[in-house]
Order: sequence, then C-alpha cells, then structure tokens
Amino acid sequence: MAMAKTAELVRKAFTDGVLTLTLANPPANALSMALIGELHAAIDAAADDPLARVVLIAAQGHIFSGGHDLKEIAAHRASDADGGRAYATELFARCSALMLAIARSPRPVIATVDGIATAGGCQLVAACDLAVASDRARFCTPGVNNGGFCTTPHVAIVRAIGRRAALEMALTGEMFSAADALRFGLVNRVFPAEGFAAQAHAFAAHIASRSAEAIAQGKPALHAQAEMNLEDAYRFATPVMVEGMLSAASAKGMAAFAEKKKVEWR
Repeated sequence: MAMAKTAELVRKAFTDGVLTLTLANPPANALSMALIGELHAAIDAAADDPLARVVLIAAQGHIFSGGHDLKEIAAHRASDADGGRAYATELFARCSALMLAIARSPRPVIATVDGIATAGGCQLVAACDLAVASDRARFCTPGVNNGGFCTTPHVAIVRAIGRRAALEMALTGEMFSAADALRFGLVNRVFPAEGFAAQAHAFAAHIASRSAEAIAQGKPALHAQAEMNLEDAYRFATPVMVEGMLSAASAKGMAAFAEKKKVEWR
C-alpha cells in the first residue's frame, strides 16, 4: 500500500535570483519541530546554490508565524515521562540552530511580513538580515501574557532593535504596529498591503542584482565584527577588506566604474 505524501511545510519558488521560502503550516505557521527542520535544510541548501542569490521568507495566510507549536509542546508535557523537558530542550536548540544558520549563510535572508508575527515568529523576523512588512503587519512577544517569557526570541530581537525597545516588547506583551516595528528597527521598510508581495520581491531582486561574491564575503564578516569590541573589529575587518578589494569581483566593478559602465553581476 502506498504511503501518503507528507505536505511540504516550506514551499519553494525561484525567480530573478530570489529563492522564496513560504511557511505553509496553517493556521498559524507554527514553528513546529518539522517546520524548523525543513526551513533549516532550505537555508543550508540555498547557501550552496549559486543561483539562489537572495532568500526571501514569506508565509501563507494572514499570520506570518505565531511562534512555536503550543499544542505540540502541551502534548509532550502530558505524555512524556519527563514532562516534556527533553522535547522542549531539543525544540529550542534546533530553533536556535536555525537562527544561527540564517546569520551564517552567505546569502542575504529577508523576512517579508504581511500579517502577524508573534513570539518565535517575531524571533525569525529579527534573525533575518533584513525585514520588510506591509502596513497591516503586527508584531508581539506575548510570553508574559501567558505566564512565560520570550527568552530565546529576544536573543535575536534585542540584537536587532536594542535593549530598551526589546524590553518594551517583552514586558508589555503588547501588539505593535508595522510603524512601531520600523521605528524600533525590527523591519527596514514598510509597504502598502496592496501590492506588498511585488514590492517585497522587487526589494529582494534589487539586492540579488548586486555582486554575490562581495555579499558572500561581506555579510558574514559584518555579523562577526558587530559582536566584537571596536579594536578587535577593525583588526578583523582590515584583512577581509583587503581580500575584497583584490578580488575578481572588485576588479570587474572598478573597471566598469572607470569606464562609466553598468556591471551585470548575474
């Protein structure tokens, strides 16, 4: 007897050098163990695919992601001998590994939010290199509303928006607008809901038209030096800058600049 095919939790589409990964785990696109695994695998695969110059993370429906699958967690708390501790430990470890994979990928990863992002979903937005939102998007870390605290989500969030804004989100548990997210620095740009997908894709395609070699070298270096003190950051960045200036991509770009020509990086 043939086995039923498991539905994809992360759908893939490719155009204009942009790989779009769409979360498809209705109704809330919960970050279940399975979805985290699929998304991590897709991020890793994109890093090795020269045609995937930019990764765009989108979502099916009006919820970008409601965070971790609370029903899945509750089921393990009820059925596991340890009250779900081992499961929860593995879940959050795998989620943390996904967020690190995004930061370490040589490809720019962009979150595109046209709806609600809460808890771990908000963490995913913050962990991406860039984020764009529609004007109807909303953001929240509601742990305190439910007797918990969004501790791991705020590892990414505090690094994206700073301590004051992160504490406001964490301590109030309130829902924040796209305008608030832009003010905090959680998102880079806000577009009208009408035509949002096209605007988000155009933003990603613009980045995809730049030098993939330069980005693959520069993005990880930027993340790395941002965690260093000023002196160590300059010491680290200097040889990276030298290698970049002496690269084939740099030679091509400087020659085109001197000749007043536009470079086609594809």
